[in-house]
Amino acid sequence: MSKALFAQRRDGRVAALQFLFAWSLNPPVNLTEDLRVFFESQEHPRDHYAFGEELIHGTIDHMAEIDGHIRTLAQNWDFDRIAKIDLAILRLAIFEMKYRSDIPPVVSINEAIDLSKQFSNLDAKRFINGILDRFKDQVGRDARKAESA
Repeated sequence: MSKALFAQRRDGRVAALQFLFAWSLNPPVNLTEDLRVFFESQEHPRDHYAFGEELIHGTIDHMAEIDGHIRTLAQNWDFDRIAKIDLAILRLAIFEMKYRSDIPPVVSINEAIDLSKQFSNLDAKRFINGILDRFKDQVGRDARKAESA
């Protein structure tokens, strides 16, 4: 993957995380309009964040299923007490691992840990890594390889 594409995907993940975090606090009445306003406030044109927008739609579309996985994997944790930012990171990574076979699961885990270092507290990365590592074993594909389209 080229450095430019990697940077663009990183920007997309950050934007997706920010939107999903805000969404978890105050779900929009009109998702299309909220996305338009959100992307207007970003540093780059909206098409720069196309990957992030795909992640947003996919995560929201599969939220109930993703949350079910988190509830099962977060043993000894009350789901409602998981920090909203950590929950957004987990949702994003689980969506990628389950529905984006073009991304190796270990990449999704590493990206989630990097996001937790940037946006959450120091203890979050262990919690997030633990859940995602257990989920990786349930995905049913090679964790280090992308599948071709």
